[in-house]
Amino acid sequence: MLHAVTYALLDSLNVLLIGVVVAIGVMLPRTAKYPKIATLLIAGDWMGVFILALATMFVFDGIGEPIKQLVESPAFGIILIVVGLMSIGMTIRGGDTTAITNKLLPPLQTPTVKTFAAGFVLGLVQSATSAPFFAGIAVLSAGDFSVATRYVGMIFYASLALSLPFATAVMVGMVRKQPNSAVGRGFEAMRSNKERVNKVAGYIVGVVLVLMGALHL
Repeated sequence: MLHAVTYALLDSLNVLLIGVVVAIGVMLPRTAKYPKIATLLIAGDWMGVFILALATMFVFDGIGEPIKQLVESPAFGIILIVVGLMSIGMTIRGGDTTAITNKLLPPLQTPTVKTFAAGFVLGLVQSATSAPFFAGIAVLSAGDFSVATRYVGMIFYASLALSLPFATAVMVGMVRKQPNSAVGRGFEAMRSNKERVNKVAGYIVGVVLVLMGALHL
């Protein structure tokens, strides 16, 4: 269970969603309904993660014994190490999500159904391309948990995966109200060093995956 929680927390390092939250916090005028927009965005993202988590658990449960054998074998550790090294490699090469973020901003000007839909798509895309997301669900599927525990657990799994973006949305809201506060100054420092922050997140994911893979061998 602890391993699954770790994977969910790694998945919460959602650079794209966090970037979008920061972008709307900076872009929207002070009169805009930021709390409602951010709430709809995060709720939509959570729903996307939750739906994909349920579908993935259903597929893994259907595969059954091979998933359990994979999770319990050294091959699972090797896969984690390889994916972790790939994450580190891609982080070193760098990447810019600005173009994608800009495409997502138009429906985030006002709180509408499109805001929720944008979050939903973000949740699906982020989780579908996240190795920790699938690794955590594989561990839960292979564990000795009841059906109810596994599927109800997806509610908490999705919530953990959204913990950091949620905290970011709250922090951005505080900054918008008190831009000169200590939190505001810290946020501005992070925003000014966005590329470095993104790299740190990538390295954290990569290193933790390598360590967990090594421990699994």
